[in-house]
Amino acid sequence: MHILLTNDDGIFAPGLSAIYKKLADIGDVTVVAPANSQSGSSHSITFNQPVVGNEVDINGLFTGFSIQGSPTDCVKIAAMQLCDKPIDLVVAGINSGANAGINIYYSGTVAAAMEAAFLKIPAVAMSLAYEFEETMDFETAAGYCAKILKKLMPVKSGCVINVNIPQLSAGPPKGVRVVPQSIEGFHEHYTREKNEHGQTIFQLVGGLHRDDSEKNGPTDSASLAEGYITISALAPGMTDYEKTRRLEQKHWETGIV
Repeated sequence: MHILLTNDDGIFAPGLSAIYKKLADIGDVTVVAPANSQSGSSHSITFNQPVVGNEVDINGLFTGFSIQGSPTDCVKIAAMQLCDKPIDLVVAGINSGANAGINIYYSGTVAAAMEAAFLKIPAVAMSLAYEFEETMDFETAAGYCAKILKKLMPVKSGCVINVNIPQLSAGPPKGVRVVPQSIEGFHEHYTREKNEHGQTIFQLVGGLHRDDSEKNGPTDSASLAEGYITISALAPGMTDYEKTRRLEQKHWETGIV
């Protein structure tokens, strides 16, 4: 099995090295990841300038390709240029911080997995939750992720599976829940102040997920906060087919064009 490993925290991130060691026992691993942190880059892509890449050694553990671009750039360049054999699976992570709820839309880690789905490659995004920890136990998280990955396989072409490991400083996970994505958003707000130049500065603060479990049943963000490993199947397409059918029933031949 040929596995492409990427992330959005950068090629030197400890989460990437931790999962690499587990993936190396499963198949041949090619690492193509951003040169620096691209957290929150979502599905951005570089098209207005060339993308620079370099081979780098990661603490003698592996040699990877460092891309001065987004996680999406990494997957596209790996699939179209760098890999001389087909990619059987893309693994994105292990991300520093959960990618659950509407964080999924902001996440470069999940975007890398989605880009793989567009290219008809199976993909799994992996993240580790944290809250104010000085250090994160990526090695233990990688063990959980590897066990889950083995149970998920074979992942079908074009599928995206999102895996989140709960905050490990609170103790071992309580179990595994297969749950939908929460879309309730966050408890967050902006602070506002002036800088020395008289400019207005806005800083986003807060960020805990709203608990929507009573209304919708267990979701990824609520289950993660309860200490469960969460697994969610994500759809690459954004079309709402039911509403599209309703729109089709409207009379559009009314002189609009």
